[in-house]
Amino acid sequence: MSFDFDLFVIGGGSGGVRAARVAAGDTGAKVALAEEDRYGGTCVIRGCVPKKLMVFASEFPEMAAEARAYGWDMPTGDFNWDSFKGKLHAELDRLEGIYRRLLANSGVETFDARAKVVDAHTVELSTGERKTAKHILLAMGGRPVKLDVPGAELAITSNDIFHLDQLPGSMLIVGGGYIASEFAGVMNGLGVKTTQFYRGEQILRGFDNETRNLVADEMIRGGIDLQLNTNVVSLERDASGAIRVVDTNGAEHLFDQVMFATGRSPNTDDMGLEEAGVKLGRKGEVVVDDYSQTDVPSIYAVGDVTDRVNLTPVAIREGMAFVDTVFKGVPTKVDHELIPTAIFTQPEIGTVGMGEEEAAAKGPIEVYATSFRPMRSLFAGSDAKVMMKLIVDANTRVVLGCHIVAPGAGEMIQLAGIAVKMGATKEDFDRTVAVHPTMSEEMVTMKTPTRTAG
Repeated sequence: MSFDFDLFVIGGGSGGVRAARVAAGDTGAKVALAEEDRYGGTCVIRGCVPKKLMVFASEFPEMAAEARAYGWDMPTGDFNWDSFKGKLHAELDRLEGIYRRLLANSGVETFDARAKVVDAHTVELSTGERKTAKHILLAMGGRPVKLDVPGAELAITSNDIFHLDQLPGSMLIVGGGYIASEFAGVMNGLGVKTTQFYRGEQILRGFDNETRNLVADEMIRGGIDLQLNTNVVSLERDASGAIRVVDTNGAEHLFDQVMFATGRSPNTDDMGLEEAGVKLGRKGEVVVDDYSQTDVPSIYAVGDVTDRVNLTPVAIREGMAFVDTVFKGVPTKVDHELIPTAIFTQPEIGTVGMGEEEAAAKGPIEVYATSFRPMRSLFAGSDAKVMMKLIVDANTRVVLGCHIVAPGAGEMIQLAGIAVKMGATKEDFDRTVAVHPTMSEEMVTMKTPTRTAG
């Protein structure tokens, strides 16, 4: 049977673009890609990149305060949101242009249209055209979802926060995951009076408890009004134009802006997937095997639409593994174990491997942990604390987890992640000479367990 393309990719985010251009550029496959919105996907347009730039912007007031403590005549001044937003969107435009050029230079034919699946080898574009392909790759990503409460339409999501006409005077962020906690730090740093609601006992569920407790304490110390065991019941527009929020404790609050960061859903609605035989999971995610193949042999899926590990570098790895498997004849599984992760809260988290609670449930462990006031901020008179923590298998001595709460934790965990991924033991860490004076030297100088468990 003759097809229009060897591969048709639906979705122009990091995973889909990487798979498309490598399949076309490295193997000579005839490839097409359809994207209904902007190229670059969540990470480049609505996520990692603009968020990290906002994190940078929000950290300058503290830097100025530190500079004054070190003897510099450093006025903080006022933050100009319009100036920053203009440069931010110019940078996103530049990055989107790079994505488009990468595809074009690799010979990928692109369609600025929505595509849906008709059958195992056919997609239909919103223009009405139909295209056939030997293989179809689903890479549509995910989207933020709002709470189902009265007045939810008054709230924004993380997609909208980069497009605010002006910074609000006060803001409520609802949620306790990394997106909610990151943006609470960002808005607080930019001078917005920031409140965060989370329905659970502590933010950042699923992370090491000691780590998330320290981060929550530091967020509160930094000025964020963190209210746990609290959720939203309703929102309504006040006569003054503010948003009146009723919480689950019966209290009422007024905010200039409310943002829901209460979860994400895969973009599988109205895609024709189940009709074509593609199995979806409980949350609408595309169900795939270890090789990213769906129940329909010609259809594969990578990235957030599969709801495996929703991180940009993982989507890229999955896209590369798909090309190796399907177009290079080298069946390749993606290794989802021991993935280093950074959470750009303030303070920042770097983590890889198991937390203390998870590891202790699997067997006996030793915990090596230290928390201290680092030299730079201590000299400036700050009470800020950092933490370094290793979780060690008591029998094999293998480091099962590494957790860092500190400025630059994301940079540190990338390197520590190599050692943990290689199966380094505590003695391997101990044999490594410390780099002094640094915060990270504590990772190789902790000789005595803080406690044992399991």
